Amino acid sequence: MAETTHTGGSLAQRSFDRILLIKPSSLGDVIHALPVLHGLRRRYPDATIDWLVESSLVELVEGHADVDRIVPFDRRRFGRMGYSMRAAGRFVGFIRAIRERAYDLAIDLQGLFRSGFLARACGASVRIGFDDAREGAAMFYTHHVGPAPNDMHAVDRNYQVADLLGFGDVPVTFNFRVDPKARDEARSLLAGGSDDKTLIAIVPGARWETKRWAPKRFAEAIDQLADDGRAKCVVLGGPDEATLCSHICELCTSDPLNLAGRTGLSTLAALVESVDVLLCHDSGVMHLAVALHKPLVCLTGPTNPRRTGPYRRLADVVRLSLECSPCYYRKLSQCPIDHECMRELPTSAVVEAVRRALHKSPAHAETSG
Repeated sequence: MAETTHTGGSLAQRSFDRILLIKPSSLGDVIHALPVLHGLRRRYPDATIDWLVESSLVELVEGHADVDRIVPFDRRRFGRMGYSMRAAGRFVGFIRAIRERAYDLAIDLQGLFRSGFLARACGASVRIGFDDAREGAAMFYTHHVGPAPNDMHAVDRNYQVADLLGFGDVPVTFNFRVDPKARDEARSLLAGGSDDKTLIAIVPGARWETKRWAPKRFAEAIDQLADDGRAKCVVLGGPDEATLCSHICELCTSDPLNLAGRTGLSTLAALVESVDVLLCHDSGVMHLAVALHKPLVCLTGPTNPRRTGPYRRLADVVRLSLECSPCYYRKLSQCPIDHECMRELPTSAVVEAVRRALHKSPAHAETSG
């Protein structure tokens, strides 16, 4: 439930001309913020809406019809300002530039000290953020969105600002844009013997090691899914996951297409859009697949799928029902039962879930009907 600490009346009745949306990171978090962007544009069709996002994620929202201007934030460069006069000078210049935009509304969906400070520093008279923001960020806001229930999904937590600003009747809509040039690159990467096959994307990476299913299990699933010759598995991941993906492919007796580390975010999105189903963990790519309305299977262990799983798609989650889950342990060394939630997740159950998802896929229905 949204609450306000400002005495200037209801925000739902006010008009704003220049809006700054602050959601710098990460991939999944940026996807979670898209419905707020959509709602803001519906509520304020003539306003200028800018998005402050980390430089490495700019291409996710670049060219989006609802964004007037992207404000790239180089966290690594500015993080050096404590011991670099040059970095400090650049940060001062960055603050000066955003203040010149004369924002009258800033919305911080990150909820950390840095993002709260940026909301205050941009000069907006109305600054909205979470009441339970971390690192003391709440002190920078003029209006607060109340604490969310434990089981509220991150998308709905963000969308609480809709009631505060008067667009709560606008349906949650992701409206993710895939770059046409990236589509061409994706088609090129997928070309070569796969045109007549069902495409299954395998995304074995996850930021927490406790979220990951074993490489051997992924290899088993890939081989079983490719066994009848009608499916082609495509392994996806970022540069930091290239070694893991190569290891999985080496364990396979089939011949998956390994594209890990070979694409930027735009092309990754186009590849996700191109496949028939996605097998993944609770990860940023999973949220990207949800935004693109793709069939998927999400393997979940230490996290709560109601909060960070595929939005409004709990049926797409495969997990073991254990009393200790969710535990939110990030390190395997923290788990007292040897990572049972993922270690005991059987290959057969995962393969069956992927096959069920394939039968729900519109592309599969057209070819098998």
